[in-house]
Amino acid sequence: MGKLLSLLARDESTCCSPQKYDVFLDFENAQPTDGERETFEEVQRVLRNSESILDEIQCYKGAGREIREAIANPSEDYQSKAWTAVLPLVSKLKRFYEFSLELDAVVPKILFQLCSGPMVPTQHLETQQALVKQFAEILEFVLKFDEHKMKTPAIQNDFSYYRRTLTRQRMSSLANLASSDITDVDEREVSNELANHMSLFYAHATPMLRTLSEATTRFVSQNSDIPIENTTETLSTMAKVCLRMLESPNIISQFQREETQLFVLRVMVGLVILYDHVHPNGAFVKPANVDVKGCVKLLKDQPAARSEGLLNALRYTTKHLNEEATPKNIKNLLAV
Repeated sequence: MGKLLSLLARDESTCCSPQKYDVFLDFENAQPTDGERETFEEVQRVLRNSESILDEIQCYKGAGREIREAIANPSEDYQSKAWTAVLPLVSKLKRFYEFSLELDAVVPKILFQLCSGPMVPTQHLETQQALVKQFAEILEFVLKFDEHKMKTPAIQNDFSYYRRTLTRQRMSSLANLASSDITDVDEREVSNELANHMSLFYAHATPMLRTLSEATTRFVSQNSDIPIENTTETLSTMAKVCLRMLESPNIISQFQREETQLFVLRVMVGLVILYDHVHPNGAFVKPANVDVKGCVKLLKDQPAARSEGLLNALRYTTKHLNEEATPKNIKNLLAV
């Protein structure tokens, strides 16, 4: 499983030095212990749907043409075509949103297992690798989903059209646009209250990251007996482990699948971003226990096809990067 305790031996003066550690998190084959099993199985029931969610948002085409035609030609025929095109898309958007609620529910349970009790973060990582792997899978999902969402403006356009149409029909006593169908769908699929929540969700550039950071922040605030340092140190320690694994060819070569290296890269970036959202001072100030400089340099050593999206995630989805307290060398390192 790897020896992680040496990670804490780094002092402040060497926090950014390229030291090597005999560290290995088994992101491919970690299996739950008896103590992890209950939480693991609950999280797994959620994660089994993550790949289909990513497939759907990656292939999301939108109803832009039908909506433009309906706006330009407000006849019943064009309105009906636009509605027919938008309706199944709204069902997908509802599914994405409901999945975010499932993540919101299970993330605090993982964090409780990884951050509570007398063990230090490295001991949790050593003894609860199956839950660490699941948390890593959630981070990767969040990055992938939000990347696709940012590239798909049709999502907000489709949902806005859907809401406008329903509002118009509620206000009109002359429902010329299959009003019975619309009313049925509104009641069965997306109530007005749910539509409001979905609208707020999709208004964010990175809605899944917002869900994850809010779930983590809520975990901290609702568990006053668990110091916030337990959570932030767990995130930063896990980020260091990922960085050191990637820096060591001997460690990374232990993985059987080539795509696992990219997985670890994404997880490392996700941890830095989440730390930046959760820690009061963020990840970029000098006292932060995150090796942002080492992470960015490692990313820049990767092929652009691997690294550019992750570098952009650090540039545009972190919370504190552009604040005055962020050192200029970090800003320059991430400058486009």
